Amino acid sequence: MMEKLKKWLNATIEADGNQVLELYPEEKQFVEKNNLFTDEIKLIEKDTNERFSEAYIERSDKETEEFLNEETSEFLNQPIEYFKKHQNEFMYLESKWFDFINVDAVSFEVDDVFGTYNILLGLKLQKKHATLIKAYFEEKMTGDNKRVDLMFDSNEGIWNVNFALNHVDGFNESMTIAEAYQLTYRFLFHLVERIG
Repeated sequence: MMEKLKKWLNATIEADGNQVLELYPEEKQFVEKNNLFTDEIKLIEKDTNERFSEAYIERSDKETEEFLNEETSEFLNQPIEYFKKHQNEFMYLESKWFDFINVDAVSFEVDDVFGTYNILLGLKLQKKHATLIKAYFEEKMTGDNKRVDLMFDSNEGIWNVNFALNHVDGFNESMTIAEAYQLTYRFLFHLVERIG
C-alpha cells in the first residue's frame, strides 16, 4: 500500500504544482507516520464527509438482486436505520478510495436473522495473508458473537468478506450511511496498512 500511496501523492503534488496537500485523516496519519514527505509539503486534513461524494451508489433487492435505483451521494446522509425499514434492500457502493486499499465495491445491508448491519466486499490480498487477516478481525472486532466470514476465492484471487459492522469500534445505531462507510473504510485501511 505504501508504494501505491506514495505514487498517488507524488502525482497529486505534480498535478497541483504546489506544496500543500489535502488528505483525509487515514492517509494523512499514514504519510506522517511513515515520513513520506519532507516538511516542505504542508498537509491539511480534509473533511471525511466528502470522501464518497463521487461514489457510484445503487440499491437492489436482496432476494432477486433486481436493480432498484441509482443514488447520488445525498442518499448517504440518511441514517443506517433506513435498512432496518427496508430489509429487502442492499446498497452497493464503488469508490476510488476502496480501490486504493485493494477492496472491491462494498455492499451494506441488514442481516435478516441477526438484525446486524452487514458489510460485504471483495478484498484483493493474497491467500498467504490468511493468518494476518483473520488475526486482525479477531483482534479488532468487539463484543460477543462477533460475526465475520472470510473465504478465499482462488479463481478470482480475492477474499470474500462478510462482517457485522456492529462489532467494529466506533459503530453506533444512530450513524448515517456515510458514517458507516467511513468507519468501514478506516477499519479496512488499517487492515491493509498492517499487512503492508
